[in-house]
Amino acid sequence: MNATQSPDINTATKTKKIILLTPNDDDRPVYIAGNFNNWATQDYKFRMEKIKEGRYEFTFPDGKEFEGELIYKFTKGDWSEVEIDRYGNKTPNRTWNDSDLVRTEKVAKWRHNWLPYRPSQLPKIHLISEEFEIPQLNKTRKIWALLPHDYETSDEHYPVLYLQDAQNLFNEKSDFNWQIDKKLAVMSDYGIGKIIIIAIEHAETERIQEYNVGRTLLGVGHGKKYIRFITDTLKPFVDKTFRTKPEREFTGIGGSSMGGLVSIFSGLIYPEVFGKLMVFSPSLWVIPKIKLGFLDFFEPQETRMYLYAGGDESETMIDHVTKLRKRLLKRESLQGKMKIRLSINMEGKHNETYWSDEFPKAIEWLFFSDKPD
Repeated sequence: MNATQSPDINTATKTKKIILLTPNDDDRPVYIAGNFNNWATQDYKFRMEKIKEGRYEFTFPDGKEFEGELIYKFTKGDWSEVEIDRYGNKTPNRTWNDSDLVRTEKVAKWRHNWLPYRPSQLPKIHLISEEFEIPQLNKTRKIWALLPHDYETSDEHYPVLYLQDAQNLFNEKSDFNWQIDKKLAVMSDYGIGKIIIIAIEHAETERIQEYNVGRTLLGVGHGKKYIRFITDTLKPFVDKTFRTKPEREFTGIGGSSMGGLVSIFSGLIYPEVFGKLMVFSPSLWVIPKIKLGFLDFFEPQETRMYLYAGGDESETMIDHVTKLRKRLLKRESLQGKMKIRLSINMEGKHNETYWSDEFPKAIEWLFFSDKPD
């Protein structure tokens, strides 16, 4: 080798280098998730370097774990932001099992918050009743069921999640929409969307009173009667009408704001019914000194709670959810029984856009994951 030549670093060290070209680029960073890092989607050790718009590079470290076959995918930080083909479809895992030290890959498009979706995967939206009777409150209510897209051609039984505020969950005419139908469509491609959602419309002007449990800063609510409606009236009907998995470990309840608060109490008061709690931005301010002594009168059972809060909601939101999580985990009667995943988005506001972002992550962890927190 003469003085003007220099060895190629990759050849000298036998490390592998990936060059990624993507014409559909944006400001989100790119990560590699694979069999070498337990498929972690936002592993900063495997964040690619952005060379210029549409071009990224990454050199693997030295190590035996990188010498064999590499199986991987590119993401923008989460499975909801994973690579897709130019038609918007899921792509297969990539493999690298030859002796080449440099590989150039291409990504046509990226998901953004689980979208786009395939219309054929949309859940079947079934109106259970325009006026479903609530004997505990002497009222009626519109209730919907979102069934897996292949429900009619399948003989499967499914877990069930009861959600509050149905008006804002999938209604295109609403200014506030979680888009859960579209999210479930994409999730089904990844094996985490096979679930029945029972969507209960709120009581309009009486919504707050109906979701308010016991005596709080808002006065005396009807929340306990509303919860009994779900456990004693609605759930038996749903289990009789649809192919559900009725056991508590396959049954969840959830909501946001006051709907999140009533969901907390549903799970704590009726642990024999609900094993999964999806709680977004709960209105804990209405009962800042929530008493948990009643928990000692119940037989504790394995329960999962996905607890989300945004940093731009109120001055007390993060403080309240953090304290609630700490108090529940410290409760002696719940030791080892309560698993709580706390998700905080410091830019998150108190609205459906952020709850929509969180919905697939909560579904995955609650119903399709064995990760503790």
